[in-house]
Amino acid sequence: MIQNDRELPPAEDRRTTDADGHDCIDPLGVAIVTVSSSRGDSVEKTPPDPGGDAIASILVEAGHVVTSRRMVPDDYVRIKTTVSECLNRPDVDLVVTTGGTGVTVDDVTPDAVTELFDRELPGFGEAFRWLSWEEVRTRIVSTRATAGIARGVPVFVLPGSVNAVELATAEIISEEAPHLAGLATRHKVE
Repeated sequence: MIQNDRELPPAEDRRTTDADGHDCIDPLGVAIVTVSSSRGDSVEKTPPDPGGDAIASILVEAGHVVTSRRMVPDDYVRIKTTVSECLNRPDVDLVVTTGGTGVTVDDVTPDAVTELFDRELPGFGEAFRWLSWEEVRTRIVSTRATAGIARGVPVFVLPGSVNAVELATAEIISEEAPHLAGLATRHKVE
């Protein structure tokens, strides 16, 4: 399970501006929550988590710090509680979930997480589905991938597919999350 042990300075010490003068937080403290009924209550000490590992690998390579890894079953209350706990951590500037975004009755991750949003970011789902078109074509209609800001923290809700996770994390999240985290918390420093 990929996680790094690098010490993360306080957010105010990581606040910068980009070339356009926009607020950024870099590096980010990242919480990864994997939702899976087949792995969430596993008796193994560290069950396989290829989606979570892909998120961690891409974000660590981009210079960010994984501060929390959690795995939960497809259960509305447990998902919402786990993401809420991550949002309460002072070392978390970004939350990324993987799994449970489809259309089956047990795919409840978007329902549980969006209830925590203060503001939705509909452009993420639109961009993700647009980028996914070449690989999955019309099957993009079955993903409920979404994003929003909750308690000043960007939260991305991704499918469980490793290809989808890699695409969303590499092409969108790693590029935009520092900026989103900076903007979402700018009111705290002004």
